[in-house]
Amino acid sequence: MTQDLVGQSEKRNYGELFRYDLNWGAPDHQPVTLQLEDGATLTATNVSSYKGLRVWEVPAFPGSAVEAQMDRLLAKTTTNRLVIFHADDKQAWRWPSRTSNGAGVVSRPARHVHRAGSNDPKFAHKLEAIRLPDDALLDVNAVLSKVRGAFDVESKNETKRASKLMARMYAAVEKAYSAGYDPKQRDHEISASLARVLFLLFGDDTEMWAPNLFQDFIKDHTARDGTDVGERLNELFGVLDMPPSTRVGLAAELSAFPYVNGGIFEETITLPTLDHEFRTAVLDAAAVDWSTISPAIFGSMFQSVRNAQTRRELGEHYTSEENILKTLNPLFLDELRAEFDAAKLKDTNRKRANAFNALWQRLGDIRFMDPACGCGNFIIVAYRELRAIELEVMLALQDLTGYSQLSFDPSLDLKVTLDHFYGIEVDEWPARIAETAMFLMDRQCDLRLKERFGEAPQRLPIQRQAKIVVGNALRLNWDDVCPPAADVVIAGNPPFLGDHTRTSEQKAELQAAWGDDTTLSRMDYVTGWYARAMQYFAHHDGLWAFVSTNSICQGDPVPRLFGPLFGAGWRIRFAHRTFAWTSEAAGVAAVHCVVVGFDRGHKDRPRLFDYAHLKAQPEEVPNVNQINAYLVDGPNVLVTKRTNPINSELTTPGYGSKPSDGGHLVVTPEQLQSVAADAIAARYLRPYIGSEELLNGKQRWCLWLLDAPANALTTSPVLRERIEGVRASRLDSKAPSTRQKAAISHLFGQRAPVPDVPVLAIPEVSSENRDFIPVAHLEAGTVVSNKVYSTADPTGFLFAIASSSMMITWQRTVGGRMKSDLSFSNTIVWNNFPLPPVSRDLHHAIVEAGEKVLAARAQVPGATLAKLYEPLRMHAALREAHVELDRLVDAAFGIREEHPSELHRQEALFAHYLALTS
Repeated sequence: MTQDLVGQSEKRNYGELFRYDLNWGAPDHQPVTLQLEDGATLTATNVSSYKGLRVWEVPAFPGSAVEAQMDRLLAKTTTNRLVIFHADDKQAWRWPSRTSNGAGVVSRPARHVHRAGSNDPKFAHKLEAIRLPDDALLDVNAVLSKVRGAFDVESKNETKRASKLMARMYAAVEKAYSAGYDPKQRDHEISASLARVLFLLFGDDTEMWAPNLFQDFIKDHTARDGTDVGERLNELFGVLDMPPSTRVGLAAELSAFPYVNGGIFEETITLPTLDHEFRTAVLDAAAVDWSTISPAIFGSMFQSVRNAQTRRELGEHYTSEENILKTLNPLFLDELRAEFDAAKLKDTNRKRANAFNALWQRLGDIRFMDPACGCGNFIIVAYRELRAIELEVMLALQDLTGYSQLSFDPSLDLKVTLDHFYGIEVDEWPARIAETAMFLMDRQCDLRLKERFGEAPQRLPIQRQAKIVVGNALRLNWDDVCPPAADVVIAGNPPFLGDHTRTSEQKAELQAAWGDDTTLSRMDYVTGWYARAMQYFAHHDGLWAFVSTNSICQGDPVPRLFGPLFGAGWRIRFAHRTFAWTSEAAGVAAVHCVVVGFDRGHKDRPRLFDYAHLKAQPEEVPNVNQINAYLVDGPNVLVTKRTNPINSELTTPGYGSKPSDGGHLVVTPEQLQSVAADAIAARYLRPYIGSEELLNGKQRWCLWLLDAPANALTTSPVLRERIEGVRASRLDSKAPSTRQKAAISHLFGQRAPVPDVPVLAIPEVSSENRDFIPVAHLEAGTVVSNKVYSTADPTGFLFAIASSSMMITWQRTVGGRMKSDLSFSNTIVWNNFPLPPVSRDLHHAIVEAGEKVLAARAQVPGATLAKLYEPLRMHAALREAHVELDRLVDAAFGIREEHPSELHRQEALFAHYLALTS
């Protein structure tokens, strides 16, 4: 059936294809004709429609530039459209890709080219995807979703192309500066100049002036070798900041440009002598249809041109639109849309009008600030979405005729304006891009307004701008940027820098944000923005949310972050649990994120979004009552260090032994034979297990001389030589405590008890990808290193509990991380594990289930723990043994279902934690 659709398309019977094979409707619009520069014409024929979504056929294959012209012409009659260009054996399907939320705001062009007879499964899939059911009538939004799902992917190519062109321009300008030029001034001039070029490229395609005015200026009025293009741009930048009254004797190609103002062209910048490479890059960029590229992706462009090391130093992680909307929608946009939907349901026109006007006023009262704005992605998308809601309100009011109070001028009465949006950015280049991008998004929104009302505001010269302040958000006073009020919304994506990657200066900034009395250990740099937001809203109940690394919800930093927030009356309004980072730029940061939003004094249900796996789509958890600091629907507890276990049956695993010996008390496989040949030394050889030995089956031994008599230490040549090596090593240490231990050079520097019964061994660090913590039973007398925690476990009960899904769920939830790996802690994870009292029968059954896990491991002889617990590759018998063990441990927590989700287990864990600690 799918191949039949491709065949119909190749016959170019588009009317029949859509009306009879894809179940769309009949055409409903007259043909539209485009006059080309050479005097020829191009006609688009409407071949099918579905509730305003139109399909147009153009019997020509004119190339992307003319396609863009025709598409812009059709946009004046058709907001949502598919345009098919075809000639001979090829066809181009063009679709204006949009965001999934808002009122049809164009973001970037999508174009799929199909050649007749070619193997094109992507094209076949697209046709099948837009087929409508013949037994049901879909609403237009459902059909739009089908078309977007089929064609939006094409838009990524145009975005990548634009990003590469921006990178080419950046590199071409950068190399033109002399080696001795001040780098800071050079970067400033490049930043400002490329922001201006971006503005001019956009202006060519968005009716700011005559079409392609800037493109023609570069093409026709600069030397082909590019040697004067810098000088000519310097002239043009000056003219754009020149009011009409002062323009005297300008060349025609310069006087054709309008007066811009607004600060974009205010500063005098003298570009160096450029070359053919830069001129070619500008002309290539001018061929892109910038009217359909969302300014929200400029951050991705920026990330593509910046040095990777600089990005790491600043902690930049540019956010995709999808992730921005994960933040903005539940924070405040969904509530505004719901208010609009409720206004539509009022039972009289007057009530509807009053409700719409009240919402419109509320939109105008909102102030939005991103205190880590980068290239402005958050403020750009927030502005776009608010303008989209405002447009819907205006259209709804226009439909309510007969009321004098509904009279308004759509070009003058806009309440959502650029000067309601604020940003703080530490680096100038992205700040300049943000300012420019906001104006360009404003222009796109005006074009949508013009589509609906036939007119749009006159924006040149620029009167209003977003306020982007260049500075350090952890040092600046946010009140000076945007005065705090209940109508202020704060959201953004601050830098992620852990305690091992931030600089000493950044540590000082974080300390200043939190105050000198706060311990910063393991607190991510991003938490400084939480502290500043709490201080900013000290006397106002605003809304705020940040994208953050998921480390903020793990380990011992959690009470230090969320304790003050909850103490100040803030509650978690919504949260996205851990998901994998996605960005629209190359070289995307490999991090796992959460999004957490806050409000104070609100009574509506909080919203929690979960992910089946890290790269899955979010699913909203139903009927959430309260979101705690670990992003679980459960009691608002903060898990802190505990010296003794909550459940007395769980004896605390201790920190292992650390030799501090310069390698002289540890015996490698290569040294074993020579040490064992010494009869006295051989008596004191013990297995020595660290994380490598535990997980990967490696072997080491140690000389455990705690009970060795003095004469053995002096009689044995091996012991005498090795003890002297320990003494020399410790005396050479810079640490006074280590030098003091030279007096006991026959002993480990730090010693843990070595039980004479089997012990449970837990690795200090374990991969987060495993389904279970890879713990082991070790023989009596084994010495464990400081990379392993251990405790006596004569019955095997502790082994069984540690091997359960409940334990690794608790570890993932409240434990810390080493990079992304799980970092075990006896004081936070083990001692706080809320195992309820277990009956004798259940205790016995759990021990037996643990023994079956060991027996299943034995069925794979020679396999290491790392191999046994490889994700997705566990031996069937071992997984089955763990399932049986989980069934019993889950039952201890009151869970009866066979395969509970991680969230369900977390809810049970926190319920029991509260019960056992209250």
